[in-house]
Amino acid sequence: MTDAKPILEIENLSISFFTRLREIPAVMDFSCTVMPGEAMGLVGESGCGKSTVALGVMRDLGVNGRIVGGSVKFKGRDIATMSDEDLRKLRGSEIAMIYQEPMASLNPAMKVGKQLAEVPMIHKGMSRAEAMARARQMVADVRLPDPERILQAYPHQLSGGQQQRIVIAMALMSEPALLILDEPTTALDVTVEAGIVELVKELGRKYGTSMLFISHNLGLILETCDRICVMYSGEAVETGNVREVFQTMRHPYTQALFRSIPLPGADKNARPLVAIPGNFPLPHERPPGCNFGPRCDYFVKGRCDAADVRMEDAPGDRHQTRCIRHTEIDWAKPPQVAEQHAKTPIGDPVLKMVEVKKYYEVAASKLFGGGDTRVVKANETLTFDAREGETLAIVGESGCGKSTFAKVLMGLETATSGSILLYNQDIHDTPIEKRDTDTVSSVQMVFQNPFDTLNPSMTVGRQIIRALEIFGVGKSEAERRGRMLELLDLVKLPREFADRMPRQLSGGQKQRVGIARAFAGGAKVVVADEPVSALDVSVQAAVTDLLMEIQRENRTTLLFISHDLSIVRYLSDRVMVMYLGHVVELGSTDQVFSPPYHPYTEALLSAVPIADPKVKKKRILLEGDIPSAMNPPSGCPFQTRCRWKSEVPGDLCEREVPPMRTLAKGHQIKCHLSSEALARMEPVIEIAAE
Repeated sequence: MTDAKPILEIENLSISFFTRLREIPAVMDFSCTVMPGEAMGLVGESGCGKSTVALGVMRDLGVNGRIVGGSVKFKGRDIATMSDEDLRKLRGSEIAMIYQEPMASLNPAMKVGKQLAEVPMIHKGMSRAEAMARARQMVADVRLPDPERILQAYPHQLSGGQQQRIVIAMALMSEPALLILDEPTTALDVTVEAGIVELVKELGRKYGTSMLFISHNLGLILETCDRICVMYSGEAVETGNVREVFQTMRHPYTQALFRSIPLPGADKNARPLVAIPGNFPLPHERPPGCNFGPRCDYFVKGRCDAADVRMEDAPGDRHQTRCIRHTEIDWAKPPQVAEQHAKTPIGDPVLKMVEVKKYYEVAASKLFGGGDTRVVKANETLTFDAREGETLAIVGESGCGKSTFAKVLMGLETATSGSILLYNQDIHDTPIEKRDTDTVSSVQMVFQNPFDTLNPSMTVGRQIIRALEIFGVGKSEAERRGRMLELLDLVKLPREFADRMPRQLSGGQKQRVGIARAFAGGAKVVVADEPVSALDVSVQAAVTDLLMEIQRENRTTLLFISHDLSIVRYLSDRVMVMYLGHVVELGSTDQVFSPPYHPYTEALLSAVPIADPKVKKKRILLEGDIPSAMNPPSGCPFQTRCRWKSEVPGDLCEREVPPMRTLAKGHQIKCHLSSEALARMEPVIEIAAE
């Protein structure tokens, strides 16, 4: 490898976008090198310039974007000086890109096989028969079942995970030297993500492909990449061997990123997450000197803001940092612990669900009518309670019934059968329009996407006042305005934000407004549906901390729906695992995260990427997709994907739905496995000794 030439060499790259008003510098003085067969991870918050670098490599910056300095060399050739014809030959053939949203890369009107075969036919001049044979091989390589059926299918007939595998197959059809992956797994479940990541690594080794992997998920980068480049506000601030950077980081921003994500062992009361103070600078408002200076714990006035900071060598394998103080900082010193809090005492149950079912009737051909009516079993006999001051996490893959259950609780849907007791009042068949104001204000929701939940034509203050009016809070406009300002204080937003429009707020600030609105009527139960998944890791820490603080003050019951088990482990008191409408495991966080597990919980834990090299994790890849709720398997809902099924005698798993059984106080599991088999289960996640 010593005399190998780089596949990709980016030197002092600067990219700007030009508007009528000004030049907006998006990337400045960016350098990185990718060697043959190497995977380079590019990480940083939204807006830091990761995707702009990728588009610069493809020379696909649109009409407003321009490379204004530096160079991008691919196999020694400068991409900036290539003709359009040369670029066309290069893209898709030597450099391929996989985007975040698979359907953006697939033609909905063309069969999958034809789309795959087009790539080598166009780029390699391959015959149709050869191209189809190669497509069949690639579909098998990306581990899709029944390649013949997949080749004949249209994209909409495949699941999200299958679509993303087809996009990966398409990118690799002409065996490119460089594969750029831009957040390729963000829209996928963790179990599907684990399979895709394993697949990308395996195919990279098989075809010798170099990779530029863009992600904000540090755990994913650790599992996938050899090297890492951390970006902040358009600049590379640290680069090096991925394990060295994770263990001996030498830039305050990298350190701050790690302190804002929940790693195994973090405790919400004793060791809360440390959010990065302040906000990300806008491209035309960057500070003098170090871009990270205003948010940095080690900032020294007169030094850090005196001049532009250049990359400097740090100890290690091609390890560099953009920090003039990196040799002076005590990197081993633990963070100043934020104020420690006593654990919120958990009270009596405020919400009880007993044998709740939610079925939907769907016509076989809903669009044209006719055909037999079929039933979608979205929720099957949910039974649990939630207590005052408790955080109950609800986890599971897409389609497991998490959001359906939330809609039923909110009154947006009514349950098919069973009872939902809120303070001993049964509300299972009362739609929201028939609920009294007290019930509506008692159960509120914080949604996943803060951008969709605010009215773009109404000020922030007005939206909160509107909620107060609906909940009957305050006798006059002045009283309601006073309460609105108190709610802004509660979610730690400046009071002057009352007069701002949603478009003037960042994603994290919008989510805080959503939380303020949810608590406007003094909510007792708050359903938080993936409330931080659309936010950057540094913002996630602040919003998570805020929810905890409000819960401590108001003794709120928090139902936290998420697929991110790292944040669930940090936040929750109890965890409920759902699969295909069933609750398959329920217990305290410690019980659910240590063996014995339900086989599905075991696979979920194995799939979670953890940004800590000291953590050892068992690899358990789930085969196949989650079955359809319209046509669920017989017997145990998980039996089609279960690796422990052979331990159960006969065909019991296929014949009977397992009963819910109690393993220990408060720990329930829906599984046919014997107590002896459960006792043999080993921990999925282990933290190695220092």
